[in-house]
Amino acid sequence: MTDTTKTTDTDHPAAPDGEVRALLAVLDGQRRHVLGILDGLDDQALRRPVLPSGWHCLGLVQHLALDVERFWFCAVVAGDEDLIASLPSGDEAWHVAPDTPATDVLAGYRRDTARADAVIAATPADAPLAWWPHDLFSAPHLHTLRDVLLHVITETACHCGHLDAARELIDGRTWLVLT
Repeated sequence: MTDTTKTTDTDHPAAPDGEVRALLAVLDGQRRHVLGILDGLDDQALRRPVLPSGWHCLGLVQHLALDVERFWFCAVVAGDEDLIASLPSGDEAWHVAPDTPATDVLAGYRRDTARADAVIAATPADAPLAWWPHDLFSAPHLHTLRDVLLHVITETACHCGHLDAARELIDGRTWLVLT
């Protein structure tokens, strides 16, 4: 169901510098983890809430696509005005409609990571952010692409841990991370 093919630097447009390439390589590892830990789960398992909060794996992937990749890179870093105007005001990204195929959510994550990669490749590490969501975060606490990359790496890695726990509760499978 998921594509866990490894990506390489050649899969991305030329990044502006080695630092950004290194950060993107780390982010790619986390993205592969997101898809890899879910590999082999059917639609029912992907939608099964296993923690008291009630979220499920598919909702978390959609959150990563919309609230993390799309929001931080396309809205905050790139300043996509159409995207900014259409941003939801709540936790809608966590809710996947029952008739939305799991494959569509996973494909959406892949599309949004590719869009994010295009923004990353076109932006210097020290570039100032194009837009800041003052209504959500007040004063800016991130200031450059570098800051956003580090934030997204951290958030994605945290959610990988959530997915690891959920997967182990669903069927006992674990993801061994050696590096």
